[in-house]
Amino acid sequence: MKKIMLVFGTRPEAIKMCPLVNELRSRPEAKTVVCVTGQHREMLQQVLDVFGVTPDYNLDIMSPGQTLYDVTARVLMGMKDVLDKESPDVVLVHGDTTTAFAAGLACFYAGIPVGHVEAGLRTWDLAAPFPEEFNRQCVDIFCRWLFAPTAVSRDNLLREGKDAGRIFVTGNTDIDALKTTVRTDYTHPDLEWAEDSRLVVMTAHRRENWDSLESIFTGIRRVVDEFEDIKVIYPVHLNPIVKSAAEKVFGDCDRIKLTAPMDALDFHNFLARAYMILTDSGGIQEEAPSLGKPVLVLRDVTERPEGVAAGTLKVVGTDADNIYEQFKLLLTDEDEYFAMSQARNPYGDGFASKRITDILLTGGTDM
Repeated sequence: MKKIMLVFGTRPEAIKMCPLVNELRSRPEAKTVVCVTGQHREMLQQVLDVFGVTPDYNLDIMSPGQTLYDVTARVLMGMKDVLDKESPDVVLVHGDTTTAFAAGLACFYAGIPVGHVEAGLRTWDLAAPFPEEFNRQCVDIFCRWLFAPTAVSRDNLLREGKDAGRIFVTGNTDIDALKTTVRTDYTHPDLEWAEDSRLVVMTAHRRENWDSLESIFTGIRRVVDEFEDIKVIYPVHLNPIVKSAAEKVFGDCDRIKLTAPMDALDFHNFLARAYMILTDSGGIQEEAPSLGKPVLVLRDVTERPEGVAAGTLKVVGTDADNIYEQFKLLLTDEDEYFAMSQARNPYGDGFASKRITDILLTGGTDM
């Protein structure tokens, strides 16, 4: 029996790792151990509840005003004790978080093989996104298994000189999650509030955008003020910087609803019922194509060029004027909207977790 440990700590990681946890736990030949770091706390627990995942370990590292120094050091030291006690055969980390970097580094120090779920995403710019681009590049250096979601990600890894025998194209586990969360009979009071309008769902929280939040929000507010048939729902990140900017620009607008962060079930169902999506999130860039939703990416670069090439994503940056123009275009140009909403999904078929599990347990093949 192979002991496989999964380590994650943020809400986005949990959404993408919980389907893999449940797939592994369905296999009698695997002993599955889950360690959460608590890099996020409340938002992480929401996702665990939706997927019915109870961690075996919780490092509970989150503290008020935590810095990257704090997160890295606490995860690194906390993982030492867990690894010493469990001695797993494999540890799986996800994506580009500080949890993934520090947990992977702890495994490297302990001589434990690591698998990287969502390997190979790149912007090639260590400042965008910061610190995520650094994190994911570093994790891919010491991993035994590189689970690339797409052929583009695989090619990025080959370009860096990674051994082709360590790379497996699996699709993205985020698409797996949608099979659990999106429901035809879903209802919510905020959806009823928006039922007479075109619903726009937005998120904005990334560290790289903190200095640009007011510019982003100003561009969005201008469109909402101009189009009376638009309503926006914005689940606001708990970070005080984000909350302050959102309340400053949006607080007096009765057609922009600021809500608490949503759990995965609620949020995915809101996405499924949206007219379009505005976001700086990575995961949403993968989820929206499966749901047929156009996405304006509120960043200057994206590590998910497949969605741009497929036509479902458009990178619009953080300048208020450009956001205004591109947002307005999707509301007024039916051909533009139709082209983006009908674009194909390049991120998989919902069976990534099964492929990853097969590869780890039976040496199965990738896509």
